[in-house]
Amino acid sequence: MARGGFPRGGGNMGNMMKQMQQMQRKIEETQQKIEEMEATASAGGGVVEATVNGKKEVVKIHLDPEILDPEDVEMVEDMVMAAVNEALREIGKVSDQEMAKVTGGMNIPGF
Repeated sequence: MARGGFPRGGGNMGNMMKQMQQMQRKIEETQQKIEEMEATASAGGGVVEATVNGKKEVVKIHLDPEILDPEDVEMVEDMVMAAVNEALREIGKVSDQEMAKVTGGMNIPGF
């Protein structure tokens, strides 16, 4: 053992801590980049579009005026819901892919 009761090669722990800090910075940068991304999906053959951001917030809904039939509100609601859910799935996939680039595929809780 080296002086102070620490095993030899303690510098490896310091290097590991530096690497973890670098990874944490990259994760934070990637999270910020993801928050700025947007994904758009459509439903009903494109008559309904929903756009969400990386914070998983709906930022835009577009409805083609031809579907605004007061007699069929339920269909429009279903298409809006389908488009929003698909856009959320898409931004989730993009987010996962971006984070995997940083973490090397490791599943880090909380990220």
